[in-house]
Amino acid sequence: MEFLRFLKLPELVRGIISGLLSLVILFVPHSTYTTVGETSKYMLTGDETFSYNGEKWTVGFAKEVLTPDDITEESYYIAGYNTNNPAKSVLDDMYAKAVYLDDNSGRGGVVICAVDCVGISRKDINDIRKIVIESGKIPDLKSINICATHTHSAIDTQGLWGKNFFSDGKNEEFMNRLKELTAKAIIDAYSARKDGSLYLGTAETEGLLTDTRTPIDYDATITRIRFDPADGSDDTYIVNMACHAECLGARTTVVSADFPAYMEKEMIDQTGSANVVFINGAIGGLITCEKLDDVLRNFELGLEYVREFGKDVGEAVMSINNETALQPAINVKTQALEIKCDNTALLLVRFLGVLNNDVAKDNDVAKDNDNNISIITEVSYMELGNMQIGVYMIPGELSPELESGNFLPAEEAANGTKADYKSLSEMSRCEHNFVIGLCNDEIGYIIPENDFLLHEWLPYFNNTDDENGRRHYEETNSLGPNAAGAILDAMDELIKSVE
Repeated sequence: MEFLRFLKLPELVRGIISGLLSLVILFVPHSTYTTVGETSKYMLTGDETFSYNGEKWTVGFAKEVLTPDDITEESYYIAGYNTNNPAKSVLDDMYAKAVYLDDNSGRGGVVICAVDCVGISRKDINDIRKIVIESGKIPDLKSINICATHTHSAIDTQGLWGKNFFSDGKNEEFMNRLKELTAKAIIDAYSARKDGSLYLGTAETEGLLTDTRTPIDYDATITRIRFDPADGSDDTYIVNMACHAECLGARTTVVSADFPAYMEKEMIDQTGSANVVFINGAIGGLITCEKLDDVLRNFELGLEYVREFGKDVGEAVMSINNETALQPAINVKTQALEIKCDNTALLLVRFLGVLNNDVAKDNDVAKDNDNNISIITEVSYMELGNMQIGVYMIPGELSPELESGNFLPAEEAANGTKADYKSLSEMSRCEHNFVIGLCNDEIGYIIPENDFLLHEWLPYFNNTDDENGRRHYEETNSLGPNAAGAILDAMDELIKSVE
């Protein structure tokens, strides 16, 4: 595609791409499109109003191994970096790890489940929810939230890393098994529930993380939620930290949960035994491990670094000594929304059957050469304790400044404009807040509009540099410039509805 730089026909190129997309859309069966209502049957909406009158904490944990036994016999593509990269061996297992939480207020329990994968679509998550709900084994369940750890060394669960850009990298049998086992972990977590106490603790990451895109801004806090069962059995830890799980680098050929597996190992080494769940945060922009450049093209060095980094994170988690008891109260509310998809590349692979995100079409919103296609997704807001913890559940890789409000000023932003958003920090109702990223969907990078820059001739197919030489790679893996505003507005509306 680089030869098009010399043609000096940007309008023609854009017209050709737009025409190809229009042609593809023309032949897309009507059954491909859906609606918010049709896709939300198994999306539990949570609490209509928030209450803080729980009696006691009841928590359960369960996990299931997702790694297939025939890893060297079948073609399982590793997701995260390169297409046509079949797994050759297993370094450590992929898991689905589920936690069930209930405040015994009579309003039902909440599930948080982490899957070791690069990302998982809302459509697949609703399939998991369907299995759980229709089993009838968890009464009065009010919310099921499933997130990806975003490991770049797990089996492809999105489809983008097959033999080539236009082939589906997902293995159907593996995906069906993943859904069944993840549902089983959720159901088993409910069955394993025990009474006990819940605690919040935090630590700061020093020298562990880096931000590869200005503004240099990321959540440096590790949040630890610890459940201490009254019967003296193993503690359960939920660990939240914002970092791409890619310590093995781009040359990896092994299945691995990446650094969260070695974080867990360190925590178990220190405690003797424990249940550990890692949930990622606001990692857009791009937030990653500090030595990524050293290991990116060196797999052997990555094998050493993934253990080193995981151990360092585990030590930081276990060093926490500022715990606060959480009052028994859990509140959650979920809202579906449509986000216009401008990304022609993602739409092409969606209509070719590679991606399976839910898409909607509105003939009333088409203007000029704009498409009228939206992705249906969802956001959730949860509180633990009496306004002690606020959790923003985001369906993709959120740029940290959308959480903090530390946006680039107009003179430094790619588009020369000021960011006009109400950030998540401005919506805060609680003493401590954090983001769960890639939660209940994966829609790619979520980028402030004032710094959203596309290649002039091949938008979404090629990345570009701005006038200051800053690379704008993340835009090629995003829905478009309006995604950030749509998500923040939906979250603001959600939080206001419970005030």
